[in-house]
Amino acid sequence: MKSITVEAIPSKPSYLKKFINFAWTIYKDDPAWIPPLIVAQLDRLSPKKDPYHLHSETQLFWAKRDGKIVGRISASIDRVHNETHNEKAGFFGFFECVNDIDVSTALLDTAANWLRDRGMEIMRGPGNFSTNHEWSLLIKGFEHPPYIMMTHNPPYYADLIEHYGFAKAKDLHAYSFSAEKDGNLNSRVIRIAERMMKRHNITLRSIDSKQLSRDIGIVKELYRLAWEDNWGFVPLTDAEIVHLAKELKPILVPELGLFAEVDGEPVGFSLTLPNVNQALKKINGRLLPFGWLKLMHHIRHIDCGRLLLLGVKPGFRKRGIEAMFYKETFRRARAIGYRGGEISWTLEDNVLVNRAIEDMGGKLYKIYRAYARPL
Repeated sequence: MKSITVEAIPSKPSYLKKFINFAWTIYKDDPAWIPPLIVAQLDRLSPKKDPYHLHSETQLFWAKRDGKIVGRISASIDRVHNETHNEKAGFFGFFECVNDIDVSTALLDTAANWLRDRGMEIMRGPGNFSTNHEWSLLIKGFEHPPYIMMTHNPPYYADLIEHYGFAKAKDLHAYSFSAEKDGNLNSRVIRIAERMMKRHNITLRSIDSKQLSRDIGIVKELYRLAWEDNWGFVPLTDAEIVHLAKELKPILVPELGLFAEVDGEPVGFSLTLPNVNQALKKINGRLLPFGWLKLMHHIRHIDCGRLLLLGVKPGFRKRGIEAMFYKETFRRARAIGYRGGEISWTLEDNVLVNRAIEDMGGKLYKIYRAYARPL
């Protein structure tokens, strides 16, 4: 049997490109896979480009057999996460591996040892890098392509990870929805929501593209207040908010970003993004030489979106805001030609949110799993 070696790789572009390109080996026969935009992956992995690295320590590794890459993994310590949750947690991510227990064990051993040597007590993942990025392992719904900022993986990855001793930490849900007709919305829920919105003087407005800096600041504060009690929550730093806004601005549809306000005070936020993965599928991860032209062409034909953020500040919940976010999002999505999309992700035990999505016609069609293992 040929021996397996695991090597730490430097954050130089030549190494990062090989690290990224290994994914094409794993997914070459998977019709549901969406090749990532290579330049965006390079930015994510580069300590000089992505502000996540300002508050974290990360190391990338790849596994080789007979000089050929057969797997990859990242190990990361997020200081903001650990300060927020008062724990010593490390994370693994960017996990790709051939279907070989020996290779996956070598990769996970290396990541675990790296984290343990730095004082971490528990290892979670997979995440690229945190819950603010692509997160968790797909365990149901492999036949469906992933939406923007969602993960995809072969079914055998669960076996590799669980064989190493990882156990379920939390399951995450993704719901499909149709925007083609109002019949999917629970009319009784909507009527009650409309009455409560009127009674409490609650109004909705779109993101103002001319006041984007102001609205980004509002989003940051609402994100902290509305999501801070959620499992795995990590607050975004100012630098991360600015970086994320810069990334999303080219694809942002202002009418699908909604604020709820009470007497002018923002109390909730909802964001739906065009499913750019429909366009990325056409360019195989490359903008040059003509990929960017194809991308621009296919972006104009996107017909679905992902509702990825919907939250309301404590003290303003159960006043109909959530239902009206759904109703208005569906109405506006239909108006710009969307046939439907995905609502994701939600925590498996967030019963109120999941029930509300189902009341609005959402259908659970994918399940993702976050894993944990003591070090």
